[in-house]
Amino acid sequence: MMDKKHVKGENRGEIVLFALSTCGWCKKTKRLLNELSIEYYYVDVDLLKGDEREKTLKEMESFNPRRTFPTLVIDDKGIVGFKEERIKEVLGA
Repeated sequence: MMDKKHVKGENRGEIVLFALSTCGWCKKTKRLLNELSIEYYYVDVDLLKGDEREKTLKEMESFNPRRTFPTLVIDDKGIVGFKEERIKEVLGA
């Protein structure tokens, strides 16, 4: 099980953000989810080591084969990159 951080908020389904701790677009995605008061989990993949990192990248790959960041998964729908309007649309915000 990867080390996902939990952010409390309104439950709008299962939301997982695959991010990098140093990525500006990842930070914007977190900020947007926080502004919308949405409950989500995130994992900073660059802070993971060895097997844990590989397993996490493999899980992410099923939503984004190019393994780019941020990758946001909302109820098994992958959104690659910071796409504010698309994120709001899928969340019904």
